[in-house]
Order: sequence, then C-alpha cells, then structure tokens
Amino acid sequence: MSGAGQPPQGAAFLIAQVGAHAAGRFAERVEELGLTPPEVGLLRMIAGAPGRSQQSVAAYMGVVPSRVVAILDTLDHKGLVERRQGATDRRHHALHLTDDGRQVLMEMRQLARAHDDDLCAALDPQERVQLAGLLQRIADQQGLTPGVHPGYRQRKR
Repeated sequence: MSGAGQPPQGAAFLIAQVGAHAAGRFAERVEELGLTPPEVGLLRMIAGAPGRSQQSVAAYMGVVPSRVVAILDTLDHKGLVERRQGATDRRHHALHLTDDGRQVLMEMRQLARAHDDDLCAALDPQERVQLAGLLQRIADQQGLTPGVHPGYRQRKR
C-alpha cells in the first residue's frame, strides 16, 4: 500500500499505466502505415479467418455491427479489404484481404515486433516469456476475448 504522496504501486495500476502507454505508442507507430489500431485489429482478424462475415466479426468482438461496418468502409476505401457476397446468403458479405491488405499486414507485423521489443527492452527473453504467461493467465481469468482489444467496445453509461 502506498503512503500519502507516493504513486500507486498496485499491479492493476501498473498494468493500466503500461497498457495506456503501449496503446498510445502503438497508435503512433501504425499511423506511419496510414492506419489506426482498430483498423489493424480488424485486418488481423480477417487474415486469421478469411471469408468470415461482418456479422460474425462484430459478434466475436462484442460490438454492434455498425462499428465494424464503419471500420470496414475505411479499409475498403483504402483498398485493403474486399467484401464478397456470401455463397449461401447474398445478404452476408465474406471478408477478405486484398493483395495490398496482405502487404500492409506484413509491414504491420514487423512494426508490432519492434514495438514489443521496445516496450519490453528492460526484460531478458525469459522474463518476457514469464510476463506474457502471467498476463495471459490474468486475461483468461477475466474472460477477455483472445485477440480483441477492449478499445473496440463502447463503455456502457
């Protein structure tokens, strides 16, 4: 417990502090690619499951479909994704990366590795593995959806 005038030292505070710093730095880095973090996340999600529908992506992310559509519209306009009519239901669109989308994703992966290296520079390789394992245990225990940043969701008021 911290005394008067001392900064908080609890794990929850430090996770939030480092997380906010990491998210801000990541946003700056992906801006160099002309993207926002939500756009990067959606590109990753589409790459991991090509052909998935807009509705299933929104459901997995736990957001309203209009949020996904807005991000997809931007990615489509940038030429990074394409929507193909569903084979069995023409009202549903299957999502796929374009060649440009795959190229940007490769660049983004290199950028993400550099971001991770910079953020964890104070740790040796074994400590990095240990930290990732501990954080994964916390994420699992808290019921967080794998690969979905909580920034996609709107806070309930």
